[in-house]
Amino acid sequence: MQQSISLKLNRLDWILLAIIASVVFWLFTKESGTLAYHWQWSRAFDLLFTRKPDGSLPYFFDGVFSTLRLTFWGMLFALLFGVLLGLGRRSSLAVIRSLSNSYIQLIRNIPPLVFIFIFYFFIANQLVPLLGLESLLRDHNGNINALQSFLFGSANLWENLASGVLCIGMISAAYIGEVVRSGLDTIPRGQHEAAKSLGLSTWHRYRYIIAPQVFKVITPPLAGQCISLVKDSSIISLISIQELTFVGTEIANSSGMIFEVWIVVAFCYFILCFTLSRLFAYWERDNTAV
Repeated sequence: MQQSISLKLNRLDWILLAIIASVVFWLFTKESGTLAYHWQWSRAFDLLFTRKPDGSLPYFFDGVFSTLRLTFWGMLFALLFGVLLGLGRRSSLAVIRSLSNSYIQLIRNIPPLVFIFIFYFFIANQLVPLLGLESLLRDHNGNINALQSFLFGSANLWENLASGVLCIGMISAAYIGEVVRSGLDTIPRGQHEAAKSLGLSTWHRYRYIIAPQVFKVITPPLAGQCISLVKDSSIISLISIQELTFVGTEIANSSGMIFEVWIVVAFCYFILCFTLSRLFAYWERDNTAV
């Protein structure tokens, strides 16, 4: 059955909304004061939304779309790799269990920034020639169609995009692997044995019996990890990938409008994360109602 959604607000909700509205009103109306800062919102918006000389989208939007690409491909890679790690932690083969557990423990106990520097400067430079991807990622002629440009951005930045996706995807996959493993542990052994007694194969057992139950359990922590991936993508700016934080840093430093630019950047991250949280909440509610 479809559950109705209550939108009633209690007294605490109204107090919090009033505080937020007051802060926002102060930010947009404050011209001078104890901070000794002159707000220039109109100039900041003109700078952020001014097109490039060739008529293309503003530089700020390049960063927004780059973050969206990093988030989408990084999340897709992290989910696929994380599910494999979670299944590997429950494998009947000791070597697969050991490899999965070793990877998860290694990644979870290394600071993300340290891992990104190690991966980008010492591993990524070796992987590209090793996998024979130099002609695609480094020596591309730049002639791409509109769909390729939309999904992957400019061809001369494909290597940076691939490195960023692998970095944040590999980090998040370790946490997603543990989420999947904990979800699998909640399924009683009797469920597996009953499925085997019905003659179901391993694929059909997981597809029709185990996976639906696991998904209901892991949706909340999985949502939190996906939202964390969006915020962790800002670290990728340190390896010169032109995503939202990198672009915001350049614009703020060149214009001197530190607060205005970073407030807009923070708002963009908030919109993206809040949208994901609402999608997962709807997904969780829809699965619970079934």
